[in-house]
Amino acid sequence: MRVLSTVASALVALAFVGCAGGTHPSGGAAGQPLAGAALYDPAHLPAGKMGALVREGYDIITQTHKFAKPFVVSQMECSSCHIAGGTVPRGGYLRIAGHFPQWNKRSHRAIALQDRIAECFLYSMNGRPPAYDSRTMIAVVAYINWISRGQKTFSPIDPKVRIARFKPPAPPNVSRGATIYTAQCSMCHQANGAGIPGQFPALWGATSFNKGAGMAKVAMMAGFVRYNMPLGKAGTLSDQQAYDVAAFVESHKRPAFDKKASIAFPPEPASFF
Repeated sequence: MRVLSTVASALVALAFVGCAGGTHPSGGAAGQPLAGAALYDPAHLPAGKMGALVREGYDIITQTHKFAKPFVVSQMECSSCHIAGGTVPRGGYLRIAGHFPQWNKRSHRAIALQDRIAECFLYSMNGRPPAYDSRTMIAVVAYINWISRGQKTFSPIDPKVRIARFKPPAPPNVSRGATIYTAQCSMCHQANGAGIPGQFPALWGATSFNKGAGMAKVAMMAGFVRYNMPLGKAGTLSDQQAYDVAAFVESHKRPAFDKKASIAFPPEPASFF
């Protein structure tokens, strides 16, 4: 990645982080967490081109195949994992913008928010990341910062924001998980795990996320399933059931992640900056 392009998009991000005082247009006092629909209300977006940029970021996250198709291979939308545009706990973008830059254990370096978004395109979308100075990347960054407004930078991460981390009462059981999947998941994700294009993501197979994705780990998927699935009945599965169905899903084949793939962004003339 190029440092200048990272800085260019970071400047857009900084324009949205935090409010010094007063009241948010959606009703929350400055410095206080916003939640649910208040985080993204089209009627209360910034005026003009910046508001349009935030709206575009929301569209990319909720309809990734439509608005960011060149960067996606898997049958996934960003909102497949980041439900309701990332405005719900246990798997959203709630209050995350202020935690970047942060140290990343996987890459052994400090990463910016753009890096984290790039990871999602590489692993979950099994595709390629948009250039850091592209309209696509800047729009997503702008949106995530918009729904993080009012949050203090470098404040401790609220564990309720993250995908849940917990251990199962007993070792996960693939056979039990298959039974749960058939009864609770197959109507949306299909018996073969292929999902329904444009509606429900593929959970395994050629069109699913690759082996490098966070969701490819049983513990991560179990945490997501426990508090977000089944759709419309979130929270109805027990800790054990969440682990069992996650183990079943992860027992299937999915695309490999090519660690040696070269990632390069088109150059820009100096006048771009």
